Amino acid sequence: MERLDSPPDVVIRRLPLYARSLRYLLEEGTTSVSSQDLGERINVTAAQIRKDLSYFGEFGKQGIGYDVEKLLSQIEDILGLTQEWPVALIGIGHLGEAIARYEGFRQQGIRIAALFDNNPDKIGHEVNGMRVAGLDQLNSIIHTHKIQMAILAVPAGHAQEVADVLVAVGIRAILSYAPTVLQVPDGVWVRYIDPIAVLHSLTYYLAHE
Repeated sequence: MERLDSPPDVVIRRLPLYARSLRYLLEEGTTSVSSQDLGERINVTAAQIRKDLSYFGEFGKQGIGYDVEKLLSQIEDILGLTQEWPVALIGIGHLGEAIARYEGFRQQGIRIAALFDNNPDKIGHEVNGMRVAGLDQLNSIIHTHKIQMAILAVPAGHAQEVADVLVAVGIRAILSYAPTVLQVPDGVWVRYIDPIAVLHSLTYYLAHE
């Protein structure tokens, strides 16, 4: 689907939230939804939803709302979810192993395709039917499986070093669990998951009640 304008990153971040809510609506048997009702589910205004979608074309009709199944299909197309995306997982500690065993990825177009670690005690072992490879095999495996995306579950002190290697072998998107900001070149996208930082943002409110 051709975009009318280049959407801001914040719009791209909201699209998966719209898709998730639309999937829930389908599971509930809802076939049509207004921008108002959809917005209330994810704490976004109806006007914001209409503006976000306008970057990608015309959706729905005034006074009628959106066809839930059709809109979900269109958003999945925008997000590139008409294909399955192989992902490399770097770091097979407790967190990495839990991620490797998580079965929800495949239901959403994501497939953990390769596991890597630099610990000799982990290399060669299998996790969820996949063999853990050493980082020295990163380049060949990444290219064999045509992987462009990686999940980084390594300690903060090693995250930048590993990220540099990932970029060098052609990875263009990184989801990092390491509590540090990565420096990457243009054309490489990074998202962060830092539960401690999120919890600290909540302790503020508890401390000031």
